[in-house]
Amino acid sequence: MFLYIVNRRNTSSYKRFITMSMEKKDTLFLLVKSLSKSEKRQFKLYAGRLGGKSEKNFMALFSVLDKMEDFNEKVILQKTNIKKQQLSNSKAHLYKQILVSLRLNPFHQNVKTQIREQLDFATILYSKGLHKQSLKILEKAKNMALLNEENNLAYEIVELEKIIESQYITRSLSTRADDLISQSKEISNRTVIMSNLSNLSLQLYSLLLKKGYVRTDEDFEKVKNYFESNLPAYDFNKLGIKEKLYLYKAYLWYSFIIQDFVSCYKYSQKWVNLFHDNPKMKTTNPVFYLKGINYLLESLFLIQHLSKFKSTLLSFEDEISQGKILLNDNTKSLAFLYLYLNKINLYFLEGNFSKGIDLIPEILSEIENYKQKIDQHHIMVFYYKFASLYFGSSQYEKSIFYLEKIIKNKDLKMREDLLCFSRILNLVAHYEAGLDQNLDTLIKSTYKFLIKMNELHIVQKKFITFLRSLSNIYPHELKKAFIELHKDLKTFENHPYEKRSFMYLDIISWLESNIENVSVESIIKRKAKFKYK
Repeated sequence: MFLYIVNRRNTSSYKRFITMSMEKKDTLFLLVKSLSKSEKRQFKLYAGRLGGKSEKNFMALFSVLDKMEDFNEKVILQKTNIKKQQLSNSKAHLYKQILVSLRLNPFHQNVKTQIREQLDFATILYSKGLHKQSLKILEKAKNMALLNEENNLAYEIVELEKIIESQYITRSLSTRADDLISQSKEISNRTVIMSNLSNLSLQLYSLLLKKGYVRTDEDFEKVKNYFESNLPAYDFNKLGIKEKLYLYKAYLWYSFIIQDFVSCYKYSQKWVNLFHDNPKMKTTNPVFYLKGINYLLESLFLIQHLSKFKSTLLSFEDEISQGKILLNDNTKSLAFLYLYLNKINLYFLEGNFSKGIDLIPEILSEIENYKQKIDQHHIMVFYYKFASLYFGSSQYEKSIFYLEKIIKNKDLKMREDLLCFSRILNLVAHYEAGLDQNLDTLIKSTYKFLIKMNELHIVQKKFITFLRSLSNIYPHELKKAFIELHKDLKTFENHPYEKRSFMYLDIISWLESNIENVSVESIIKRKAKFKYK
């Protein structure tokens, strides 16, 4: 069934995908398993230069871990000369050396690491009393930091310059102190603005996760007052790229909370335009770009702007295939998530549920490939979308299969909306599949669950009450009952606080399919053809 599930969580915000055993969660084991062939080769070369008995031990440990399918401490002790009491230290040493090796890998070098490296070099030179050399490196590092708007690093560099100058100042550099103080104040002010904007953005994001969307005028006023009172004063013309990015993020989350989806589109587009106007940022800040594209697509989906959605999705796919976005281990999994979640959304917009089903085996295969990098929440979001595709294709038992995977999942305590609407769709799927022998029990448990989660809205209440009454309605009166409920719910379709129910579950189209005795897919395809012609 046509749906909308909010894709809110950063991959790092949730528990990692939990299908592996407790032993397999060992941090060193996961690090070793994350290494590519070239990274393993580089590490072996790096470790070979170290020499020594301890290095032989940790290389033996590395080789054993590399060959393991699951972490097993007994196997390690059997296949290495490491004693049980030495294992903890050996693992810590190996972990550190792998990170040092990765840090030296050009693939993992970026502007931040280059600036930090220069800062480290300058600090070493300063400690040796080579002040001029240290200041020369710091000046170059500072210019790089300012050019890339790495204000925190720039501020740290200026503070070190001030320390050095206070010990090394001469008459020829007497104005240097004033220059550094002025520069420090300017960078500090920009840092404060960016920090306040990023704090507001994060606070709004947290508010959305904890409280969800506004439900009443009172909620709206509270959120509005909170946003306006915490929005820092700023001169837009003086904002750098990153300050603007956090400003747009704050407005985007505010717009989501108050369900102003046109504004969501407006600010997500501004977010993405920052990267289009500054293409280099796509490689220096790929995660922010990927998220911006995802929120833009999400907003376009919400306002059902099909042509713009399709062109944005196509452009996004082209950028990935042509290597215009820096893809590392982290961004590859994000790119997969955002691309395929939105590919499914395109099928929902067009009503091509049967065609969307063909994509499921490919997605399941990719999920398996990325299972250690994709959080469980996103797996469940995919399952909900699979269930909706099957429902829209009238394959109700397959829909129930994926819905039950979500309902039985015990690790989704923070995604109440996903659980709630999975249960409602599960009710409808059972009814359509003719599996109505336990429907009353399902209805009661769903009703109690929604009350417990404080997610029982007017639309949901009316819909569940209707399902409960179906067993008492004679077959020849069903159509009339569907028409009456359809008329009743249509009044809430554009309600500022109730419309969310229709984003998750297109109850209206389901009712129309029963009234006209045609498939949900036919109804939505017809609507799409009329709406987007």
